[in-house]
Order: sequence, then C-alpha cells, then structure tokens
Amino acid sequence: MGDKLTLSTIKADVGGFVGHCGVHPDLLDEARQRLAESELLLDFHVTSVGDDINLIMTHRHGVEHEGVHRLAWDTFVACTGIARKLKLYGAGQDLLKDAFSGNVKGMGPGVAEMELEERESEPVIVFMADKTEPGAWNYPLFKMFADPFNTAGLVIDPKLHGGFRFEVHDLMEHKAVDFNLPEEMYDLLVFIGAPGRFAIKSIFSRETGWIGATSSTQKLNLLAGRYVGKDDPVCMVRCQSGFPAVGEALEPFALPHLVSGWMRGSHSGPLMPVSHKQAHPTRFDGPPRVIALGFQLCQGKLIGPQDFFADPSYDRARQVANEIADYLRRLGPFEPHRLGLEQMEYTTMPQVMTKLQGRFREVD
Repeated sequence: MGDKLTLSTIKADVGGFVGHCGVHPDLLDEARQRLAESELLLDFHVTSVGDDINLIMTHRHGVEHEGVHRLAWDTFVACTGIARKLKLYGAGQDLLKDAFSGNVKGMGPGVAEMELEERESEPVIVFMADKTEPGAWNYPLFKMFADPFNTAGLVIDPKLHGGFRFEVHDLMEHKAVDFNLPEEMYDLLVFIGAPGRFAIKSIFSRETGWIGATSSTQKLNLLAGRYVGKDDPVCMVRCQSGFPAVGEALEPFALPHLVSGWMRGSHSGPLMPVSHKQAHPTRFDGPPRVIALGFQLCQGKLIGPQDFFADPSYDRARQVANEIADYLRRLGPFEPHRLGLEQMEYTTMPQVMTKLQGRFREVD
C-alpha cells in the first residue's frame, strides 16, 4: 500500500428503470452494501446519472489495481442479477465479458482514475454524463485548461500561466499523443474538434507535473463490435491552487454544446447540465445530461458531495438546451440531428446496405 491517494470512478449501465431513464433504488443499495463490505477502500460514494451506476472510490492501491477493479466488476454483476429479477431494460448491457480478467478496461464499464498526493486543500469535481460519448469532454476540458476567456487564472495566476499538457487518445487506432499548451493549441484543436474519434484522456500541469483531470475513454461499440448504447463517460477535475478554480471548471457547461448520443446513440443533442434529481433523461431518451458532484478530499475521505448544477444560475443553460432540442427534433432522421454515416456503422445501416447491395447501379 502506497502513500499516494487513488481516486477511481467506475461506471456501468446494468439495467434501466424505466427504459433508459434511471436506476432502480435496489441496485444502488446493493452497490453501497458491496462497497461498504470491502476492506480495500478508504471511502466511496455511489450515485447515478440516467441509467448508469457510478462508483466513486478512494484507496491507496494505485490505478488499474486488480482488487479494486474486481470489486467494481463483482458489484456490477450483483446489480445485474437484481436487474434481471426486476426485468429491467438492458440488464447487464455494459458487461461485455463473462468473467473478470484482471481489470475492467476493455470489458464494458467506463473507468477514470488518478493517483495524487493530497494538497493542503484538495477540491475535486466528478462530472458524470448520460446519453453521450467520451469526446463530450473535449470542449469543456479545453475551455477549463486552455481558454483564458473561460479561465481567468491562465492569465493572472502564476501557477497556471505555464500551461498544461494534454494527453489525447485516438479511439479508433488506439494511440495516444501529447500536446503542450498554449504553444500547440492549434494542433490540439485539429484533433479534439473531432470528438467521435479523438478524446482528451488526461491533463497535467507543466509547472508541477501533477495530474489535473482525467476521463473515461472506453467506446462500447468498438469493444463489442455492435451497437450496445452510448458510453456515458465520467471525468474528474482537480481544482484550485495550480488548477482551474471550481467556478472556472464549471463555467464551460453554461453553454450546452452539441454531443453525440441521445436516442439510440445515433443523434446529436445539447449536453444539459442538471442537478442529480434532474438526471433522468426522458424526452426522446434525452437530451444528454451531465451532473457535477464536488468533493473535498481529506485524508482519503470524500467530504461531500456538493451538487453544483442544482444552482439556479444554470437555469438559462437548461432553457437554451431545450430550445436547441426543439430545433433538432424537428429535423427527425435528417443530419445533423441524426449522426453522420461514419458514426452509424453500429446501427441498422450495415444491414440495410447489405440488403440493397444488388439494387445499386452505375450512373453516367
């Protein structure tokens, strides 16, 4: 057991209540009981957004620890058993393998982990989204750590002025590349502006080398080879004292930017910031939702949470999100509401193309 603290957030959809809108209380109770019985953890918080169970855990075993990942896997399996008894929709849909094999990466659940040394004060925000994909964090993470119009500290705080290193993952080719900001900002934007393929994995301070943010980058359809729903990613951001202030980390969500997901994982829609109580997407199974829970870390304990988007100052963002949703819904099956063909590979598109293959003819 090391001295550093590990913060792990692992999520999975193991059955929706009702449809894809929420998580049944019995599943959350089972998850809390499973984590409470473990001696591996310092602390934990179980929550949900939409139909996803989110396990937020602290421990001192480092990232990708087999015991911690097995605990999460066994918890999701136990919750799946209850989901099947209740005939919940999509029971166990994020568990793509039959048995645990060392850690949950590549097995379906989404994972975001960071190892850190607790500062004198250690505020952390855990962002959790439903009905969208990992690249949904690209826009807000860029705004938090690279845009001086969003984050005043990049201009006036000497601890932020040196910039940050962005680790970006190519989700198709399974490669990673680093960008040093601000000088490589334009190069970074070439890639993260295509969130369906490139996603920001982690961000590090160039001043201290400390990790400032990390996200889940698992894409379920690529892992399964078929459509199994969107990835519903999680993201953790450290705040203050060398990182964006809490208010700077929350500010990007005042604009509900467009993300991929929504109904059947096949539509673009606004990412609506909501309180935990409002995190039950129902309109066309949406619009996509994001919640933000704030914790103060204290000797490994999770003090909190603070439900940040319960703040009425985000009422305008929710109103704008609904207006955007109204406009997009009127487009029905037409792009840009429906995703482009390259992102429809795991829906009915391949079957339709195969069916009509003999009916296409050459034109002059």
